[in-house]
Amino acid sequence: MYIVGEEEIEAVSSVIREKKLFRYQIGDQCDRFEARYAEYLGADHVGLTVSGSFALSAAMTALGLGPGDEVLIPAHTYMATATSVLTTGAIPVIVDIDESITISPQAIEDAIGPRTKAVVVVHMWGAACDMDAIMKIARKHNLFVIEDACQGVGGGYKGSKLGTIGDIGAYSFNYYKNMTCGEGGAFVTSDPRLAERAKCAIDPCHFYWNGKADGLEPFSSNGARASEIQGAMLNVQLDRIDEIISKMRDEKKRILAGTAGLGNLGLHPSPIHSPDHDCAAHVMYLMPSAQQADRFVEVFPTVIAGKTGRHTYTEWDHVLRGAGAAHPAMNPYNHPDNAACRRTYDKDMCARSLDILYRTVMVPTDPEHDDAEIEAIIHNIGVAAGVSAGEIATEDANIKQTTELDPAKFDSKSNDI
Repeated sequence: MYIVGEEEIEAVSSVIREKKLFRYQIGDQCDRFEARYAEYLGADHVGLTVSGSFALSAAMTALGLGPGDEVLIPAHTYMATATSVLTTGAIPVIVDIDESITISPQAIEDAIGPRTKAVVVVHMWGAACDMDAIMKIARKHNLFVIEDACQGVGGGYKGSKLGTIGDIGAYSFNYYKNMTCGEGGAFVTSDPRLAERAKCAIDPCHFYWNGKADGLEPFSSNGARASEIQGAMLNVQLDRIDEIISKMRDEKKRILAGTAGLGNLGLHPSPIHSPDHDCAAHVMYLMPSAQQADRFVEVFPTVIAGKTGRHTYTEWDHVLRGAGAAHPAMNPYNHPDNAACRRTYDKDMCARSLDILYRTVMVPTDPEHDDAEIEAIIHNIGVAAGVSAGEIATEDANIKQTTELDPAKFDSKSNDI
Protein backbone atom coordinates (compact mmCIF):
# COMPACT_ATOMS: atom_id res chain seq x y z
CA MET A 1 0.00 0.00 0.00
CA TYR A 2 1.37 3.39 -0.94
CA ILE A 3 -1.40 6.00 -0.60
CA VAL A 4 -4.82 5.57 1.00
CA GLY A 5 -6.80 8.50 2.37
CA GLU A 6 -10.13 10.21 2.93
CA GLU A 7 -11.38 9.47 -0.59
CA GLU A 8 -11.21 5.73 0.07
CA ILE A 9 -12.84 6.17 3.48
CA GLU A 10 -15.71 8.12 1.94
CA ALA A 11 -16.19 5.62 -0.90
CA VAL A 12 -16.36 2.65 1.48
CA SER A 13 -18.57 4.54 3.93
CA SER A 14 -20.99 5.41 1.15
CA VAL A 15 -21.40 1.73 0.23
CA ILE A 16 -22.12 0.86 3.87
CA ARG A 17 -24.51 3.79 4.42
CA GLU A 18 -26.48 2.86 1.31
CA LYS A 19 -26.47 -0.84 2.29
CA LYS A 20 -25.20 -1.83 -1.16
CA LEU A 21 -22.55 -4.36 -0.18
CA PHE A 22 -23.57 -7.10 -2.63
CA ARG A 23 -22.41 -6.57 -6.20
CA TYR A 24 -25.20 -8.15 -8.22
CA GLN A 25 -28.31 -6.03 -8.91
CA ILE A 26 -27.78 -4.01 -5.71
CA GLY A 27 -24.47 -2.22 -6.11
CA ASP A 28 -22.51 -0.85 -9.06
CA GLN A 29 -18.97 -0.37 -7.73
CA CYS A 30 -17.56 -3.70 -8.93
CA ASP A 31 -19.15 -3.36 -12.37
CA ARG A 32 -17.87 0.20 -12.61
CA PHE A 33 -14.33 -0.77 -11.67
CA GLU A 34 -14.24 -3.70 -14.09
CA ALA A 35 -15.33 -1.45 -16.95
CA ARG A 36 -12.94 1.37 -15.99
CA TYR A 37 -9.98 -0.93 -15.42
CA ALA A 38 -10.56 -2.73 -18.74
CA GLU A 39 -10.50 0.65 -20.49
CA TYR A 40 -7.36 1.65 -18.57
CA LEU A 41 -5.66 -1.60 -19.62
CA GLY A 42 -6.84 -1.43 -23.22
CA ALA A 43 -8.54 -4.82 -22.86
CA ASP A 44 -12.08 -6.10 -23.32
CA HIS A 45 -12.78 -8.04 -20.12
CA VAL A 46 -11.83 -7.68 -16.44
CA GLY A 47 -13.29 -9.75 -13.62
CA LEU A 48 -12.86 -9.00 -9.92
CA THR A 49 -12.22 -11.67 -7.33
CA VAL A 50 -11.02 -11.94 -3.73
CA SER A 51 -7.27 -12.29 -4.32
CA GLY A 52 -4.51 -12.39 -6.88
CA SER A 53 -4.07 -16.07 -6.09
CA PHE A 54 -7.66 -16.83 -7.09
CA ALA A 55 -7.34 -14.60 -10.16
CA LEU A 56 -4.42 -16.78 -11.28
CA SER A 57 -6.35 -19.96 -10.57
CA ALA A 58 -9.37 -18.65 -12.50
CA ALA A 59 -7.17 -17.68 -15.43
CA MET A 60 -5.67 -21.17 -15.60
CA THR A 61 -9.08 -22.78 -15.27
CA ALA A 62 -10.36 -20.60 -18.09
CA LEU A 63 -7.65 -21.98 -20.37
CA GLY A 64 -8.73 -25.55 -19.62
CA LEU A 65 -5.49 -26.64 -17.98
CA GLY A 66 -5.74 -29.92 -16.10
CA PRO A 67 -4.25 -33.36 -15.40
CA GLY A 68 -1.68 -34.38 -17.99
CA ASP A 69 -0.52 -30.79 -18.54
CA GLU A 70 2.75 -29.18 -17.48
CA VAL A 71 2.98 -25.45 -16.85
CA LEU A 72 6.34 -23.69 -16.80
CA ILE A 73 6.83 -21.20 -13.95
CA PRO A 74 9.83 -19.15 -12.78
CA ALA A 75 12.07 -20.10 -9.88
CA HIS A 76 11.45 -16.71 -8.23
CA THR A 77 7.84 -15.73 -7.58
CA TYR A 78 5.36 -15.93 -4.76
CA MET A 79 4.30 -19.53 -4.13
CA ALA A 80 0.76 -18.88 -5.38
CA THR A 81 2.07 -19.03 -8.95
CA ALA A 82 2.85 -22.70 -8.35
CA THR A 83 -0.15 -23.57 -6.19
CA SER A 84 -2.55 -21.99 -8.69
CA VAL A 85 -1.32 -24.47 -11.30
CA LEU A 86 -2.00 -27.30 -8.86
CA THR A 87 -5.61 -26.16 -8.31
CA THR A 88 -6.32 -27.11 -11.92
CA GLY A 89 -4.76 -30.56 -11.55
CA ALA A 90 -1.78 -29.66 -13.76
CA ILE A 91 1.87 -29.85 -12.72
CA PRO A 92 4.16 -26.81 -12.31
CA VAL A 93 7.64 -27.16 -13.82
CA ILE A 94 10.14 -24.74 -12.29
CA VAL A 95 12.64 -23.03 -14.62
CA ASP A 96 15.41 -20.47 -14.23
CA ILE A 97 15.16 -16.72 -14.12
CA ASP A 98 17.79 -14.42 -15.63
CA GLU A 99 19.50 -11.27 -14.36
CA SER A 100 16.29 -9.25 -14.78
CA ILE A 101 14.79 -11.38 -11.92
CA THR A 102 12.13 -12.56 -14.38
CA ILE A 103 11.74 -15.87 -16.20
CA SER A 104 14.46 -16.59 -18.75
CA PRO A 105 13.22 -17.00 -22.34
CA GLN A 106 16.07 -19.42 -23.01
CA ALA A 107 15.08 -21.46 -19.94
CA ILE A 108 11.52 -21.60 -21.28
CA GLU A 109 12.74 -22.86 -24.65
CA ASP A 110 15.00 -25.45 -23.03
CA ALA A 111 12.27 -26.73 -20.68
CA ILE A 112 9.48 -27.28 -23.21
CA GLY A 113 8.46 -30.93 -23.33
CA PRO A 114 5.71 -33.00 -24.93
CA ARG A 115 3.28 -32.22 -22.09
CA THR A 116 4.03 -28.50 -21.77
CA LYS A 117 0.76 -26.64 -22.26
CA ALA A 118 1.43 -23.16 -20.87
CA VAL A 119 3.94 -20.81 -19.33
CA VAL A 120 3.34 -18.36 -16.49
CA VAL A 121 5.41 -15.21 -16.87
CA VAL A 122 5.72 -13.25 -13.64
CA HIS A 123 6.45 -9.54 -13.73
CA MET A 124 8.27 -9.92 -10.44
CA TRP A 125 8.61 -6.87 -8.19
CA GLY A 126 6.89 -4.95 -11.01
CA ALA A 127 9.72 -5.61 -13.49
CA ALA A 128 8.50 -6.62 -16.95
CA CYS A 129 9.47 -9.95 -18.47
CA ASP A 130 11.05 -10.09 -21.93
CA MET A 131 7.65 -10.41 -23.56
CA ASP A 132 8.74 -10.17 -27.21
CA ALA A 133 11.05 -13.16 -26.83
CA ILE A 134 8.56 -15.09 -24.69
CA MET A 135 5.60 -14.56 -27.03
CA LYS A 136 7.72 -15.66 -30.00
CA ILE A 137 8.63 -18.91 -28.22
CA ALA A 138 5.04 -19.48 -27.07
CA ARG A 139 3.59 -19.04 -30.54
CA LYS A 140 6.28 -21.30 -32.04
CA HIS A 141 5.38 -24.10 -29.61
CA ASN A 142 1.63 -23.37 -29.36
CA LEU A 143 1.77 -22.56 -25.64
CA PHE A 144 -0.70 -20.50 -23.62
CA VAL A 145 0.85 -17.46 -21.92
CA ILE A 146 -0.53 -16.50 -18.51
CA GLU A 147 0.75 -13.17 -17.22
CA ASP A 148 1.14 -13.03 -13.46
CA ALA A 149 1.05 -9.25 -13.11
CA CYS A 150 0.07 -9.40 -9.46
CA GLN A 151 3.08 -7.26 -8.55
CA GLY A 152 2.93 -5.25 -11.77
CA VAL A 153 -0.25 -3.16 -11.49
CA GLY A 154 0.24 0.10 -13.37
CA GLY A 155 3.33 -1.11 -15.24
CA GLY A 156 3.77 -1.86 -18.90
CA TYR A 157 5.93 -3.28 -21.64
CA LYS A 158 6.63 -1.24 -24.77
CA GLY A 159 3.32 0.60 -24.45
CA SER A 160 1.10 -2.35 -23.50
CA LYS A 161 -0.04 -2.78 -19.91
CA LEU A 162 1.34 -5.77 -18.05
CA GLY A 163 -1.22 -8.56 -18.04
CA THR A 164 -2.65 -7.76 -21.48
CA ILE A 165 0.04 -9.22 -23.74
CA GLY A 166 -0.50 -12.95 -23.21
CA ASP A 167 -3.71 -14.95 -23.46
CA ILE A 168 -4.91 -13.98 -20.00
CA GLY A 169 -3.49 -12.06 -17.05
CA ALA A 170 -3.97 -11.74 -13.32
CA TYR A 171 -3.55 -8.92 -10.79
CA SER A 172 -3.42 -8.63 -7.03
CA PHE A 173 -4.84 -5.79 -4.95
CA ASN A 174 -3.34 -7.06 -1.72
CA TYR A 175 -2.39 -4.52 0.96
CA TYR A 176 1.23 -4.48 -0.26
CA LYS A 177 0.54 -3.87 -3.94
CA ASN A 178 0.66 -0.70 -6.04
CA MET A 179 -3.15 -0.48 -5.98
CA THR A 180 -5.01 -1.99 -3.04
CA CYS A 181 -8.33 -2.79 -1.43
CA GLY A 182 -6.74 -4.78 1.39
CA GLU A 183 -7.21 -8.09 -0.41
CA GLY A 184 -8.46 -8.54 -3.93
CA GLY A 185 -7.58 -9.57 -7.44
CA ALA A 186 -8.72 -9.56 -11.04
CA PHE A 187 -8.21 -11.36 -14.34
CA VAL A 188 -7.94 -9.62 -17.70
CA THR A 189 -8.42 -10.96 -21.23
CA SER A 190 -9.76 -9.85 -24.58
CA ASP A 191 -11.11 -13.33 -25.35
CA PRO A 192 -14.84 -13.45 -24.49
CA ARG A 193 -14.85 -17.25 -24.07
CA LEU A 194 -11.96 -17.12 -21.60
CA ALA A 195 -13.68 -14.28 -19.76
CA GLU A 196 -16.86 -16.28 -19.26
CA ARG A 197 -14.95 -19.34 -18.07
CA ALA A 198 -12.89 -17.26 -15.65
CA LYS A 199 -16.08 -15.65 -14.27
CA CYS A 200 -17.54 -19.12 -13.76
CA ALA A 201 -14.39 -20.18 -11.88
CA ILE A 202 -14.74 -17.11 -9.64
CA ASP A 203 -18.48 -17.54 -9.12
CA PRO A 204 -20.20 -20.60 -10.64
CA CYS A 205 -23.57 -19.01 -9.80
CA HIS A 206 -22.92 -15.65 -11.45
CA PHE A 207 -25.23 -16.42 -14.34
CA TYR A 208 -28.22 -16.50 -11.96
CA TRP A 209 -27.72 -12.76 -11.56
CA ASN A 210 -26.34 -11.74 -14.94
CA GLY A 211 -27.75 -14.36 -17.30
CA LYS A 212 -26.03 -17.18 -19.15
CA ALA A 213 -23.59 -16.48 -21.93
CA ASP A 214 -24.38 -18.24 -25.20
CA GLY A 215 -22.48 -21.47 -25.53
CA LEU A 216 -21.03 -21.53 -21.99
CA GLU A 217 -21.53 -24.76 -20.09
CA PRO A 218 -21.34 -23.79 -16.38
CA PHE A 219 -19.10 -25.88 -14.13
CA SER A 220 -18.70 -26.19 -10.37
CA SER A 221 -16.00 -24.26 -8.48
CA ASN A 222 -15.48 -22.44 -5.21
CA GLY A 223 -17.04 -19.02 -4.82
CA ALA A 224 -14.61 -16.12 -4.70
CA ARG A 225 -16.55 -13.06 -5.81
CA ALA A 226 -15.59 -9.58 -4.65
CA SER A 227 -17.78 -7.25 -2.59
CA GLU A 228 -18.86 -3.70 -3.32
CA ILE A 229 -16.54 -2.49 -0.56
CA GLN A 230 -13.57 -3.75 -2.56
CA GLY A 231 -14.95 -2.25 -5.76
CA ALA A 232 -15.53 1.14 -4.13
CA MET A 233 -11.99 1.34 -2.77
CA LEU A 234 -10.48 0.23 -6.07
CA ASN A 235 -12.35 2.90 -8.00
CA VAL A 236 -10.54 5.51 -5.91
CA GLN A 237 -7.22 3.68 -6.13
CA LEU A 238 -7.50 3.56 -9.92
CA ASP A 239 -7.58 7.36 -9.91
CA ARG A 240 -4.28 7.34 -8.01
CA ILE A 241 -2.25 4.65 -9.78
CA ASP A 242 -0.71 6.68 -12.61
CA GLU A 243 0.60 9.36 -10.27
CA ILE A 244 1.99 6.71 -7.90
CA ILE A 245 3.84 4.92 -10.71
CA SER A 246 5.04 8.22 -12.23
CA LYS A 247 6.61 9.32 -8.96
CA MET A 248 8.31 5.95 -8.46
CA ARG A 249 9.67 6.03 -12.02
CA ASP A 250 11.07 9.51 -11.44
CA GLU A 251 12.71 8.37 -8.20
CA LYS A 252 14.19 5.27 -9.85
CA LYS A 253 15.63 7.34 -12.70
CA ARG A 254 17.19 9.76 -10.20
CA ILE A 255 18.73 6.94 -8.19
CA LEU A 256 20.11 5.21 -11.28
CA ALA A 257 21.55 8.48 -12.57
CA GLY A 258 23.01 9.28 -9.15
CA THR A 259 24.69 5.88 -8.85
CA ALA A 260 25.77 5.48 -12.48
CA GLY A 261 29.45 5.89 -11.67
CA LEU A 262 29.66 3.05 -9.16
CA GLY A 263 30.35 0.22 -11.57
CA ASN A 264 33.98 0.19 -10.48
CA LEU A 265 32.71 -0.79 -7.03
CA GLY A 266 30.78 -3.74 -8.43
CA LEU A 267 27.40 -2.01 -8.45
CA HIS A 268 25.64 -2.78 -11.74
CA PRO A 269 21.93 -2.06 -12.33
CA SER A 270 19.90 -5.16 -13.12
CA PRO A 271 18.67 -5.20 -16.74
CA ILE A 272 15.20 -3.75 -17.36
CA HIS A 273 13.21 -4.89 -20.38
CA SER A 274 11.05 -1.78 -20.78
CA PRO A 275 12.42 1.00 -18.55
CA ASP A 276 10.03 3.69 -19.74
CA HIS A 277 7.06 1.53 -18.68
CA ASP A 278 8.55 0.00 -15.53
CA CYS A 279 6.56 -0.02 -12.28
CA ALA A 280 9.84 1.15 -10.69
CA ALA A 281 8.89 -0.25 -7.29
CA HIS A 282 12.57 -1.10 -6.73
CA VAL A 283 16.01 -0.20 -7.95
CA MET A 284 17.85 -3.51 -8.33
CA TYR A 285 21.60 -3.99 -8.55
CA LEU A 286 23.53 -7.14 -9.42
CA MET A 287 26.66 -7.49 -7.27
CA PRO A 288 29.79 -9.50 -8.20
CA SER A 289 29.25 -11.97 -5.35
CA ALA A 290 26.78 -12.98 -2.66
CA GLN A 291 29.32 -11.96 -0.04
CA GLN A 292 29.50 -8.43 -1.47
CA ALA A 293 25.70 -8.23 -1.50
CA ASP A 294 25.63 -9.31 2.16
CA ARG A 295 28.11 -6.57 3.08
CA PHE A 296 26.07 -4.01 1.13
CA VAL A 297 22.87 -4.67 3.12
CA GLU A 298 24.77 -4.72 6.42
CA VAL A 299 25.74 -1.11 5.78
CA PHE A 300 22.52 0.06 4.09
CA PRO A 301 19.64 -2.08 5.46
CA THR A 302 17.75 -3.03 2.33
CA VAL A 303 16.90 -6.42 0.82
CA ILE A 304 18.63 -9.24 -1.07
CA ALA A 305 16.25 -10.77 -3.63
CA GLY A 306 17.08 -14.32 -2.58
CA LYS A 307 16.28 -13.60 1.07
CA THR A 308 12.71 -12.30 0.81
CA GLY A 309 11.06 -15.43 2.16
CA ARG A 310 8.74 -17.62 0.08
CA HIS A 311 9.43 -15.86 -3.20
CA THR A 312 12.06 -18.46 -4.15
CA TYR A 313 11.26 -22.06 -5.05
CA THR A 314 13.58 -23.47 -2.35
CA GLU A 315 11.06 -22.23 0.24
CA TRP A 316 7.91 -23.68 -1.31
CA ASP A 317 7.64 -26.47 1.23
CA HIS A 318 4.38 -28.15 0.17
CA VAL A 319 5.26 -27.93 -3.53
CA LEU A 320 8.71 -29.44 -3.01
CA ARG A 321 7.28 -32.39 -1.08
CA GLY A 322 4.43 -32.98 -3.51
CA ALA A 323 1.55 -31.92 -1.26
CA GLY A 324 -0.63 -30.65 -4.07
CA ALA A 325 -3.99 -30.95 -2.28
CA ALA A 326 -5.46 -31.56 1.15
CA HIS A 327 -6.83 -34.99 0.19
CA PRO A 328 -4.41 -37.50 -1.38
CA ALA A 329 -6.98 -38.61 -3.94
CA MET A 330 -7.16 -35.02 -5.21
CA ASN A 331 -3.40 -34.50 -5.27
CA PRO A 332 -2.21 -33.75 -8.83
CA TYR A 333 1.13 -35.36 -8.05
CA ASN A 334 -0.73 -38.66 -7.52
CA HIS A 335 -3.05 -38.37 -10.52
CA PRO A 336 -2.53 -41.14 -13.09
CA ASP A 337 -2.83 -38.68 -15.98
CA ASN A 338 0.24 -36.87 -14.58
CA ALA A 339 2.40 -40.00 -14.41
CA ALA A 340 4.43 -38.86 -17.43
CA CYS A 341 4.79 -35.28 -16.17
CA ARG A 342 7.89 -33.96 -14.44
CA ARG A 343 6.79 -34.17 -10.82
CA THR A 344 9.97 -34.06 -8.73
CA TYR A 345 12.02 -31.13 -7.54
CA ASP A 346 15.17 -30.50 -5.56
CA LYS A 347 16.59 -27.35 -3.99
CA ASP A 348 19.58 -27.27 -6.34
CA MET A 349 17.62 -27.61 -9.56
CA CYS A 350 17.85 -23.89 -10.45
CA ALA A 351 21.36 -23.09 -9.25
CA ARG A 352 21.78 -20.26 -11.75
CA SER A 353 18.69 -18.55 -10.37
CA LEU A 354 19.95 -18.86 -6.81
CA ASP A 355 23.30 -17.36 -7.77
CA ILE A 356 21.57 -14.35 -9.35
CA LEU A 357 19.11 -13.90 -6.49
CA TYR A 358 21.77 -13.93 -3.77
CA ARG A 359 23.77 -11.32 -5.67
CA THR A 360 20.83 -8.96 -6.31
CA VAL A 361 20.11 -6.13 -3.86
CA MET A 362 16.79 -4.29 -4.00
CA VAL A 363 16.23 -0.69 -2.90
CA PRO A 364 12.49 0.16 -2.72
CA THR A 365 11.10 3.44 -4.03
CA ASP A 366 8.08 5.23 -2.59
CA PRO A 367 5.83 7.92 -4.13
CA GLU A 368 5.95 9.83 -0.85
CA HIS A 369 9.75 10.11 -0.71
CA ASP A 370 10.81 13.76 -0.84
CA ASP A 371 13.94 15.19 -2.49
CA ALA A 372 16.02 14.98 0.68
CA GLU A 373 15.10 11.32 1.20
CA ILE A 374 15.97 10.43 -2.39
CA GLU A 375 19.32 12.19 -2.13
CA ALA A 376 20.01 10.36 1.12
CA ILE A 377 19.22 7.03 -0.57
CA ILE A 378 21.65 7.84 -3.40
CA HIS A 379 24.31 8.77 -0.85
CA ASN A 380 23.72 5.60 1.17
CA ILE A 381 23.93 3.37 -1.89
CA GLY A 382 27.32 4.89 -2.67
CA VAL A 383 28.56 4.38 0.87
CA ALA A 384 27.34 0.77 1.01
CA ALA A 385 28.90 0.03 -2.38
CA GLY A 386 32.20 1.45 -1.16
CA VAL A 387 32.18 -0.64 1.99
CA SER A 388 31.11 -3.82 0.16
CA ALA A 389 33.96 -3.33 -2.34
CA GLY A 390 36.47 -2.70 0.42
CA GLU A 391 37.06 0.90 -0.62
CA ILE A 392 35.57 2.38 2.58
CA ALA A 393 36.11 0.98 6.06
CA THR A 394 32.93 0.04 7.91
CA GLU A 395 33.78 2.39 10.76
CA ASP A 396 34.09 5.26 8.25
CA ALA A 397 30.67 4.62 6.69
CA ASN A 398 28.44 7.68 6.85
CA ILE A 399 24.85 6.57 6.36
CA LYS A 400 22.29 9.36 6.20
CA GLN A 401 18.93 8.99 7.91
CA THR A 402 16.03 8.18 5.59
CA THR A 403 12.48 7.01 6.07
CA GLU A 404 12.78 3.57 7.66
CA LEU A 405 12.26 0.71 5.24
CA ASP A 406 9.09 -1.26 5.87
CA PRO A 407 10.23 -4.89 6.21
CA ALA A 408 6.66 -6.04 5.66
CA LYS A 409 7.01 -5.10 1.97
CA PHE A 410 9.28 -8.11 1.67
CA ASP A 411 7.56 -10.38 4.19
CA SER A 412 6.55 -13.70 2.73
CA LYS A 413 3.33 -13.94 4.73
CA SER A 414 2.02 -10.45 3.94
CA ASN A 415 3.28 -9.99 0.38
CA ASP A 416 0.76 -12.49 -0.93
CA ILE A 417 -0.26 -12.28 -4.54
